[in-house]
Amino acid sequence: MLEPTRVKFRRVHRGNRRGMAKGGTEVNFGSYGLKQWNLVGLLLDRLKLQELQFLGLLEKLERCGLEYFLTTNYQETIWETRMGKGKGAPEYWVSNVKPGRILFEVEGIPRDVAHKAFKNAGSKLPIKTKLVARRGLDESK
Repeated sequence: MLEPTRVKFRRVHRGNRRGMAKGGTEVNFGSYGLKQWNLVGLLLDRLKLQELQFLGLLEKLERCGLEYFLTTNYQETIWETRMGKGKGAPEYWVSNVKPGRILFEVEGIPRDVAHKAFKNAGSKLPIKTKLVARRGLDESK
């Protein structure tokens, strides 16, 4: 579902995964967001668990946005293969998300409900997460 339909090259390099995120670090489209605090490659099944956790806890949502996309595929070579036989076939897709990036945004719910939903969904992920609010949002709501 979240995998690219076409790619230019079948096997890709992992690239530079160090440092903080340059973009997508503030909540722009919703009222509250889930921010990531450490570097890890997120698999499709982890992201689907997070999405299902949100949909189960939040009955009415005015707006909800996913802020990730699976961009890198990982190859696995068959066991007991001798060295020098090249890369293996692509096995699964991963989203390499740098620290400080907003993963998920919601709008139209109170802060306490958002805090509970983000806490439960963040526990399903293998990363440290934090609830953040949009700048200028009234905290008394």
